[in-house]
Amino acid sequence: METPLPFGWKPLNIDRYDGSTNPDKHIDLYITQLNLYTNDDAILCRVFPASLKGSALAWYTQLPPGSINNFDTLVRRFMAQYATSRPHHITSIALANLRQGDDEPLHKFVERFSNIAIKIHNLNPVVALHAMLMALKPGPFVDSLCQ
Repeated sequence: METPLPFGWKPLNIDRYDGSTNPDKHIDLYITQLNLYTNDDAILCRVFPASLKGSALAWYTQLPPGSINNFDTLVRRFMAQYATSRPHHITSIALANLRQGDDEPLHKFVERFSNIAIKIHNLNPVVALHAMLMALKPGPFVDSLCQ
């Protein structure tokens, strides 16, 4: 692409994408950085390969000439290529499958439980409480909670 870069252009201040992390985050960071200078479609396309490395850059360089006519098309192709690098959404089922280990201290289990619970979008507190009670090893402490 022959489109000139904007006046005062500086290299992007983002980690270059290699295909192993969340592509949504890369696109968000890329657009945020470039929008400091421009939102010109041709420039967004021209600079994009500079945000890539490794196998992601190899993927880009193997795109057929003329196959990308705008930035939206480039983003769609990029997202399709790296869809499997998106993180899996954690649901309350992850909590339902947790169990406190026989030798696991309560504070360690609560920490492990909490680390999963905070990743669940819109977790119902009643569901979380039920999962916690079901996950704790039986004993006087659990009995006192259930009274």
